[in-house]
Amino acid sequence: MNKKKKEIYLSVVIPVYNEEESVEILCREVVAAVEGKYKDFEIIFSNDGSSDNSLEKLRGLHEQDKRVKVINFRKNFGQSAAMSAGFEYCKGDVVVTLDGDLQNDPADIPTIVDNILAGYDIVNGWRKDRKDKFLTRKIPSFLGNKLISFITKVKLHDYGCTLRGFTKEVAKSLQLYGEMHRYIPALASRIGIKSIEIPVNHRERRFGKSQYGLGRTFRVILDLISIKYLLSFSHRPLQIFGGLGLFMMGSGFLSGLYITYTKYFLDHSANRPLLFLTVLLIFLGFQVITLGLVAEMLSRIYHEGLNKHVYSIRELIGIEDENIDDCS
Repeated sequence: MNKKKKEIYLSVVIPVYNEEESVEILCREVVAAVEGKYKDFEIIFSNDGSSDNSLEKLRGLHEQDKRVKVINFRKNFGQSAAMSAGFEYCKGDVVVTLDGDLQNDPADIPTIVDNILAGYDIVNGWRKDRKDKFLTRKIPSFLGNKLISFITKVKLHDYGCTLRGFTKEVAKSLQLYGEMHRYIPALASRIGIKSIEIPVNHRERRFGKSQYGLGRTFRVILDLISIKYLLSFSHRPLQIFGGLGLFMMGSGFLSGLYITYTKYFLDHSANRPLLFLTVLLIFLGFQVITLGLVAEMLSRIYHEGLNKHVYSIRELIGIEDENIDDCS
């Protein structure tokens, strides 16, 4: 056994939403995959406002094994919030995330940890042989991964795989909200990380049905706009808004010169649609630049540290820090 491997504390973070049939099986599989391989480990279930019997099952798991810990949300805040809470409260030197629906295989966890110990900051799972519906899941996912890779410049085969490994430093630095969990590799690239993608096992869904459908395609597109902004302009928003504003004002100024020339030298009437377009461009350009200045000020406020959570916790089970910091 690698001595370095035996010295680490491992945290496994699992978002859960209405997975009462899966959590007990998943917990046993995780324990079987990691027990005895590391100095110690913890399994943190983030219960994302489940309306079924998931919380009661998780309480029972904690009573049986104190290494099982639970973060219980007041309501459903989404997978990004569930993962963010897990990252905040985890204690591990290495953090591994996976879904609560049994489709990710806990047997892959040691391989992921090995790659982290080899020097990578993030290890991304790639569901190479994916067990999902071809038309509604595989094709949209393939196209989405290509689009995300193109826009973010972080090329991966599978952005949607929750099975990932992180160093403690990277996990603690991530600020997730909305549905940003699928863009973690791109978000982390802002701080300069070393990452790798490895094939992992993917299994048929045994219970219930997927929480995702084609409807999320539109949300992905909107999220991509946010991601592109965060990656390229979050530290300098005036450059995108200012550049667009100057272009609009410059176009308005040039069209104004053209109108003036045709009126006084070619004796054309100035009262035509181009005049209204000129005025519109100048005013819109001024407004966009003003918007850029506002965004610049908001960016300063953001980066100076508004430490506001995107979730609200009802209770912590098995976690030492009992100071529950609710969001408002």
